[in-house]
Amino acid sequence: MGAYIISADSKAADLKPVAMAINAIIKMPVTARSKNHKGIYIENGKVIDEDYSGPVLEEVLRINETINKIPKEGGFKGVPVIVAPIRNEEGEAVGALGIVDFTGVFDLATLMEHQSEIIKQVCGKDPCPLPGESIGAKR
Repeated sequence: MGAYIISADSKAADLKPVAMAINAIIKMPVTARSKNHKGIYIENGKVIDEDYSGPVLEEVLRINETINKIPKEGGFKGVPVIVAPIRNEEGEAVGALGIVDFTGVFDLATLMEHQSEIIKQVCGKDPCPLPGESIGAKR
């Protein structure tokens, strides 16, 4: 019987089978790394980077908690992500696995749906005038 083990010393190749499976299921980019080695970034069923890390992966490894946020830096800057720790039997974070948070994307879609109402609230009418344009100017 074969065994598959993820540890703090796992390398990108060790994380690849799980990351590829998750990518195949959710059809969204997947990143993963271990505590002691950079990891892998997979998109559209292809390995994009086998020496990958990102600020949210690293933060999850530090705090050993799941994080759902929009990073302000790194390769996924401005994109909602969710990253969870991979824990050993003692509960220590030995790795981190992240995906693009498609529920966050839906939140952005909802925001776009409500864009017209938001503009009306901010500007008093929709659409707001462009810089240098007078209120009521025809476009």
